[in-house]
Amino acid sequence: MSKYQKNYPSPEEDPRFHDTYQFLKRYRDATYSLKVVVHQLENQFQIEYGTSIDEFLDSIYAAGVELGGGNIEERAKSIERSNKMLKLLDSSVDLLRSNHKYGEQYYWILYYSFLCPQELRNTDEIIEKLVPHIDNISYRTFYRKRRAAIEALSTILWGFTAKETLDLLNKFFPE
Repeated sequence: MSKYQKNYPSPEEDPRFHDTYQFLKRYRDATYSLKVVVHQLENQFQIEYGTSIDEFLDSIYAAGVELGGGNIEERAKSIERSNKMLKLLDSSVDLLRSNHKYGEQYYWILYYSFLCPQELRNTDEIIEKLVPHIDNISYRTFYRKRRAAIEALSTILWGFTAKETLDLLNKFFPE
C-alpha cells in the first residue's frame, strides 16, 4: 500500500464519505427504476381509469375526494419518497457545481462517474470524457479529484465540515 493510499482512504473505505459514495453508486439504477415505476403507474391509470394520473387526481380533488390508503396511494407515496431523495442529490450536485471553487470540474467527475444515464465501461472511458472539461487529467488526478468531489458533496448532503475549517471557524468565532 502506498503512502498516498494510507493517508487518503478511498471513498468506499472512508466512513465519512461511505454514505455519499453508496448513494452515488445507486443513483443511476434508482433513477431508472423510478422512471419505470412511474411509467407503469401511468399505464395502470390509463388502463383502469381511461385517463392520465394528473387528470385523475385533478378530478378527484375537485370533487373533494381523498385517496384512502389503497395500493395506488402507497405506490404514489413510495415514488414520492424516492423522488425526493433523487432531487436532494440533484440539487446538492447543482449547488456544488455552481458554488464550489472547483464545482465545474467536480460536477463533470461526478456526472461521468455516477450520474450519466449510461454507465461508462471503465476509468479510461471516464477520463476520455473528462478531457474537454479538465486539462491534463491523469489517473491519479482523477481519483484524487473524485475523492475531493465526493467529500465536497458529502458536506452539502450531510453537513460534514472539514477539521481544518472547524479550527479556522473556532479562531474567528470562539465558543
